[in-house]
Amino acid sequence: MKRDQQKGGVDIITFGCRLNAYESEAIRERTAGLDNTVVVNTCAVTAEAVRQSRQQIRKIRRERPDARIIVTGCAAQTDPDGYAKMPEVDFVLGNADKLDPKAYALGVNERVRVNDIMSVKETAAQFVDYFEGRTRAFLQVQNGCDHRCTFCIIPYGRGNSRSVGMGAVVEEARRLCANGYGEIVLTGVDLTSYGHDLPGTPSLGDLVRKILKLVPDLKRLRLSSIDSIEADDALMTAIAEEERLMPHFHLSVQSGDDMILKRMKRRHSRADTIRFCEAVRALRPEAAFGADLIAGFPTETDEMFANTLKLVDEAGLQMLHVFPFSPRTGTPAARMPQVPRELVKDRAARLRAKGAEALQQYYSTLIGREETLLVEKAGLGRTPTFVPVAFAGEAGDFVRVRITGAASDHLTGDIVS
Repeated sequence: MKRDQQKGGVDIITFGCRLNAYESEAIRERTAGLDNTVVVNTCAVTAEAVRQSRQQIRKIRRERPDARIIVTGCAAQTDPDGYAKMPEVDFVLGNADKLDPKAYALGVNERVRVNDIMSVKETAAQFVDYFEGRTRAFLQVQNGCDHRCTFCIIPYGRGNSRSVGMGAVVEEARRLCANGYGEIVLTGVDLTSYGHDLPGTPSLGDLVRKILKLVPDLKRLRLSSIDSIEADDALMTAIAEEERLMPHFHLSVQSGDDMILKRMKRRHSRADTIRFCEAVRALRPEAAFGADLIAGFPTETDEMFANTLKLVDEAGLQMLHVFPFSPRTGTPAARMPQVPRELVKDRAARLRAKGAEALQQYYSTLIGREETLLVEKAGLGRTPTFVPVAFAGEAGDFVRVRITGAASDHLTGDIVS
C-alpha cells in the first residue's frame, strides 16, 4: 500500500501492482480541484488485498469523518456492491471510468458507477508527467488480459487485452526523460501480449527497441512482470544487444509442477521456464530472475510442491514473490478441492525460506563487484538487476559503488571515486 497526499486536499491510497501505481498518478492529475477527498485505488489479486483495502477504508473514516471517500480499482470493479454497502464509502468508481476527471464529480448524485469492463476496447496513453516520491517512472503500455487462468479474477477487473500505440508510448517516454527520470518501467497486466490488437501487430520486443532507439536520453528501461512463453524474437534480440534494457526479469511462473500448471490453465511448462532463464543467461550472463509463485494451489500434493521448490534451483530464480493460494469467488480454482489452510501457509513459509536462501546465494556473487546504482533516496540505490544497496556519502541520480557486504534484504557498498 502506498499513501500520497496531494495539494488541493486529495489523499490517494494505492494497493497492488505497478499499473495501479501508474494510474494513481494519473488520478492525482485528474482530481487536483477536489478538496477533503480520499481516493482508494484497490487491488483484487488476493482476498488479503481486498481485506486490507476494507480495513484501510474503515480507518480513514475514523480518522477523517468529514472526508469524501471514493473507492476505485480492480476490487471495486469486481465487487462494487460489497464496497457500496460499506457505510464509510461515499462513491464506488469502476476501472473504466477512474481516469475520467468528470467521473469524480458524479458521486454527489450517484453512489456507484461501474460499467462493463469487457466493453472497453482501447487503452489510451495517460501522459503522466511526475511520480511523487519516486526516482523511476512507470509507463503503461498495455491493459487487460485475454487469458483465463483458473485462479485469477483480474481479467474481470481489467477487461480484455488492449495496447497503447507505439507512437504515444515513445512520446510519453520522451516527456518522462525531459522531466528528469533516467529510468522507466514498462507496465501492463499482460505485458508480453503487447501489440496484438494494434495495426501491424508490433510485439513487446519491437516496442522496447523503438523506445531505446527514439529516446536516446533514457538511461535505463525495465520490464515489469512478463510471461516468458510469450517472449518474442525481437525481445530476445533486445536483451542481447541493448545494454540499457536492464537484466532483471520478473516472471509469471506460478508453479513448478506441470500438472498444477495445467490445472491453473497456464500456457507454459516447468521446462519452458528453465529454458527461458538459460537462454537469457546465454545472452546476458549477469541477468537475475524474479518469479511469482503460488503455494498450496488446489489439489497440490507434497510431490507437486516439491517440484516448485526444485524449480527455484533448476531455473536459477533469485527473487521470489510468494502467494499463499487465495480462492477468489467466481473462479474455477475456487471450486476445486482445496488444500487445508494450515498446509497452504506452511508451504508458503517454506517457499519463502527457499527464496531467502536463493537471494543470499545471489548476493554473495555480487560482493567485490562494482555496480551503477539508480539512487532511490539518500544512502540507498538499486543495481541493474534491481538489488537494493545501502551506501554512505554524497550521491546524485546515479552512482558507482563497490559492493562490500550483504545483509538479509540488501547489499552494502562504498562509492567509487
